[in-house]
Amino acid sequence: MIDESAPAKLNLVLQVGPRREDGLHEIASLFASLELADSIAVEPAPAAPDEVIAPGVEGPNLAEAAIAALRDALGGDLPPLRAAIEKRIPVAAGLGGGSADAAAVLRAGNRIAGNPLDAAALRSIGARIGADVPSQIEPGHALVTGAGENVERVELAALSVVLVPAGEGLSTAAVYAEADRVPTTRATLDPDAVRALAALSPPELAARLENDLEAAALSLRPELEETLAAVRGSGALAARVTGSGPTVFGLYADAAAAASAAERLPGAILTRLRE
Repeated sequence: MIDESAPAKLNLVLQVGPRREDGLHEIASLFASLELADSIAVEPAPAAPDEVIAPGVEGPNLAEAAIAALRDALGGDLPPLRAAIEKRIPVAAGLGGGSADAAAVLRAGNRIAGNPLDAAALRSIGARIGADVPSQIEPGHALVTGAGENVERVELAALSVVLVPAGEGLSTAAVYAEADRVPTTRATLDPDAVRALAALSPPELAARLENDLEAAALSLRPELEETLAAVRGSGALAARVTGSGPTVFGLYADAAAAASAAERLPGAILTRLRE
């Protein structure tokens, strides 16, 4: 059995550009990797079919797609697998939990097969599963460009984070469609400027947070404005919707302030950036 950790990701900055011919949008995003993570145990199954156990996750699971894609890439040279996922990352929350799980299953399946594929090959497989999967093959803070397939590691200052998930998730496709309708996307992206933000101090970085999908998420869920106001009022350096939402996050330079805020915000999750 192989045990893998699948960390959540936070979009500190998300610039969304034009739609490509393949239907995906170009992005330039600063991803922060969080200590909040799912736990996944993967082992060969006694017989087909593959089995993915993920309590609380309804419908198709990206982990199932990951196993199938890995087997296809290996020419079928992969035994039936059983993956048990212990969910800690809220589902459909804009935190990349499903993508992190899929990436963890790719890593584990590759090890079970004898490590025939390197990280670049796994990222290529991941890009066919979901836009956030490539960045999670080797979890860490990153500048992510293209439609998510280009991943460049960066360093970030230590920050505490308070997450406030919503009671009901948001469809990523619906948020992107709303962003196209409003529109809140931009004609050109500036990945060099996004990369430079990684070197800033926590207060400086907090002042530069942006998310081109936030207005679209708020259009679909106006009540998130109240959550944003509550997080800002809790002493956060800044508060934003992460990714396609609906999770709202606050950044705190002081761990004690973050812990105090988490106690006062209903349903909040206290975590921090991974070192």
